[in-house]
Amino acid sequence: MQKFSIGPLSLPGEKGLFLIAGPCLVESRQMAMEVAAELDRIRKEEEVPVIFKGSYRKANRSSASSYTGIGDREALEILAEIREGFGMPVLTDVHEASEVELAASYVDVLQIPAFLCRQTDLIVAAASTGLAVNIKKGQFLAPQDMAYAAEKAASTGNRKIMLTERGTTFGYHNLVVDYRGLPIMADSGWPVVFDVTHSVQLPGAGAGVSGGDRRFLMPLARAAVATGVDGLFFEVHPDPATAMSDASTQAPLGEFAAMVRELMQLQRCMQSIREEFHSR
Repeated sequence: MQKFSIGPLSLPGEKGLFLIAGPCLVESRQMAMEVAAELDRIRKEEEVPVIFKGSYRKANRSSASSYTGIGDREALEILAEIREGFGMPVLTDVHEASEVELAASYVDVLQIPAFLCRQTDLIVAAASTGLAVNIKKGQFLAPQDMAYAAEKAASTGNRKIMLTERGTTFGYHNLVVDYRGLPIMADSGWPVVFDVTHSVQLPGAGAGVSGGDRRFLMPLARAAVATGVDGLFFEVHPDPATAMSDASTQAPLGEFAAMVRELMQLQRCMQSIREEFHSR
């Protein structure tokens, strides 16, 4: 497994899981700081590496009337403030090669959205910055094909690459998770993340917005941990019902610490079981 550093973090973590967590969208400084403060508390209490995530702009919208953000530079400056103030690496997504230079000057990780995982110019531009790159698997793509996306990034000499599962299209307005995809993607040699939030999404099912069912966040996350994933991706909001995007699928901030605690305990349990069987 390829290992690398992102700021103060070494990934994959020696003690197990790492988290990519934060709001879907930077809606305001106050909201982003509230989430960052709680994630900072959780990472210290649970001793779990955390990468703060937040989109500075949402380009993949179901409807032209959907909210897209507070302004690129304003949102990016908030992300940079979180990075400096809390000492957490920060991730945001980019949608076109022309966006990469600006975003890269504020964050530590550039994320390639699932819909764009075959866009060679975008992947190469992101990887050429030298920052870590998280490539989400398209809902339409076989897990073994993600090795080709990783090869595009690695062709720049960048070895800081992560691959993220986020569900596969299952008919209209639905997704299904095939957990075989996690070890298949791991065969590529890159760390694998499971995007819990978007795997419970119902794309476009909400009359112009994406729906979802957060009841399934923990069942899917537990299965990913048991499968042996390296990291978990959660979108978290202080009041998901009022979120400007992905309101149906973001985890409530007030419940997130308990969720992380349970998943870390499960990871330690699974690690002990694996070590016991390997020692026989």
